[in-house]
Amino acid sequence: MKSLKFLGSLRQESRQFAVIGLGRFGRAVCQTLHKLGYEVLGTDIKESLVAQVLAEKMASSAIELDSTKPNALKEAGIFEFDTVIIAIGNYLEESIITTLNAKEGGVKHVIAKASSDIHGKLLKRVGADMVVFPEYDAGCELAYKLTKPAILERFDLDPDHSIVETRIPEEFHGKSIEELKLRSRYRISVLAIGKEDKFKINPEPQEKLNKDLVMVVIGNNKDIQRLPI
Repeated sequence: MKSLKFLGSLRQESRQFAVIGLGRFGRAVCQTLHKLGYEVLGTDIKESLVAQVLAEKMASSAIELDSTKPNALKEAGIFEFDTVIIAIGNYLEESIITTLNAKEGGVKHVIAKASSDIHGKLLKRVGADMVVFPEYDAGCELAYKLTKPAILERFDLDPDHSIVETRIPEEFHGKSIEELKLRSRYRISVLAIGKEDKFKINPEPQEKLNKDLVMVVIGNNKDIQRLPI
């Protein structure tokens, strides 16, 4: 079953990305964005990593530079990109300085990788618009896939609440939202119901659910976990 792409439509489009730090995480980001058709510039202080990205065509272009030096970032045109991903997770000082440089250079969207809670807080302090914890997120994603395979996509609103796109369970088939008492019983709200690229937003309480469709719900993560999916 195809995803509704409902959650994807919530995300703002950005056509140009710069990825600073070409370790395993940075290369994965470069490669994925590039395959999706976006313009991607990869940078790293290590010549060998830049060469690897170029050889394997993981990005539109890649250059060697020291991101702790504002002039190097400016000359490379980093400040002109829509979004800059700071993928230097294991070098605290370099990560923080690079994030600060990007924000002071006028980059609108700066996403930074953190290796710990303290690292994340420091990145926020110097201006990171979004902080990601790849290892933690991967662990959570694996747990969801193992325990809730019906979940197609999840968008975290905060540590406790999410918007989830999931297959409608057989137990809900032929029953209405009102009959199932999803809001009072599970304390979740149904945002949309549909299939592939066609969906109905804010369905009426009398709307009957079909096991061949998917639904998009919002609620507390603990309550979502209680759904029979």
